[in-house]
Amino acid sequence: MRRIMVTGSVLLALAGLLGARPPAAVALPLRLADTGGGSQLITAVAPSASSTTGTVRWWSLRAGRWVAAGSAPARFGASGLAEGASRKQGTYTTPTGLYDLPFAFGIKAAPPGTRYPYRRVGDRSWWCQDNAARSYNRWVEPRPADCRAAEAEHLITYPAQYARALVVGFNYDRPVRGRGAGIFLHVNGRGATAGCVSVPAAAMDRILAWADPVRRPHLAIGTRSGPTAVTRY
Repeated sequence: MRRIMVTGSVLLALAGLLGARPPAAVALPLRLADTGGGSQLITAVAPSASSTTGTVRWWSLRAGRWVAAGSAPARFGASGLAEGASRKQGTYTTPTGLYDLPFAFGIKAAPPGTRYPYRRVGDRSWWCQDNAARSYNRWVEPRPADCRAAEAEHLITYPAQYARALVVGFNYDRPVRGRGAGIFLHVNGRGATAGCVSVPAAAMDRILAWADPVRRPHLAIGTRSGPTAVTRY
């Protein structure tokens, strides 16, 4: 009888352990190889490299802990995601990697609370994507002669997408011709993007009101696992 009682006690203890709540999951920023060194981070994660949808979350570092400040459904390139370091222009893929956010822009005025440098889009505002142009992967105003209109985006012609946006620093500081140009975090259009990350308009407004350039926010883009896992960047 004593042996049976002891065994029962052990079983009850094991049941208690198994029924205990699991420890809280480690916050995604802590699992990344790099967060950019700032105290704000945006993550854009897709289920797989072929996905055109996923989730954007924005995080703040407070007292040494990364805390989620918000989230929204995200859209990616019509052809999914591709490794940023080897991506090719015109493939309709969203480049994976960790990127800074140089400045914000929009056809509409900046939402209340915006601290980021914000450029208003006008009739003469273009983003040059011409590989032969000196201003490749740059905002130009007006469009220079060596940047062909067929190889540039006339920003004002995208009233929904570019109502408000953040420039993503992909291939920006030292542009590699043929790698890709004009990658933004912007408002949703009708469907998947041409390579950008997009979110609903209300979420874009919240991100702009939250983002503080003094806190050096970065954007990490990737998949849940595999060669383009967001945790690699």
